[in-house]
Amino acid sequence: MISEIENAMMARLKDGLGRMVSSVGSYGGELEDVGAIARVLPACWVTFLGVQQTRPVSTHKHRFYTTGRFSVLLAAYSVRDEVSCNQLIRAVRRLMSRQDMGLPVEPLLSGRVRSLFSTRLNSDALAAYSCDFDTVWVEEALDNGRWLAPESDNDPDRLFADYQGRLDTSWPMHERTGLAYHLDDQPAVVAQDIVTIRAKDPD
Repeated sequence: MISEIENAMMARLKDGLGRMVSSVGSYGGELEDVGAIARVLPACWVTFLGVQQTRPVSTHKHRFYTTGRFSVLLAAYSVRDEVSCNQLIRAVRRLMSRQDMGLPVEPLLSGRVRSLFSTRLNSDALAAYSCDFDTVWVEEALDNGRWLAPESDNDPDRLFADYQGRLDTSWPMHERTGLAYHLDDQPAVVAQDIVTIRAKDPD
């Protein structure tokens, strides 16, 4: 889910910001070398900051609400006739706040805006900021002692098979359920039923 959210955020920023920025990408340390990015400013990057909280969906504790934090990093010169950092901050928050981008997640919640640095490059003032966003999705835990059992090539757990991780067999299909009927306060079974589950016909 982390990669899906990051990619969806980048796609929305690219479409929404248009020519306000020269590029939108996944952060890979670009701000560590300001000289190397001087020609592509103004620009912004998306990065995952980590999981902030995990809590059970119910008492079964097999499904968890996972709160993740993402950040949009942006950098721009303070030059007349170009988009400023303050304008980019507003634009990014305006575009991303309360958006789920079509994913099974809670809409993005705007968080802190922080100054990363302010410096001069070739006599021009340059600044960088980060805009944080939180979202929540549901993760499922394995039963204790189980291993992954991907069922198709599109299964997100297919990664374990591709890299030869230990796998389990899939749970058998639920084919029938037995029902036993008792009268009030009587231990004896007075009637029984077996409900057979019919397999869904392939489309």
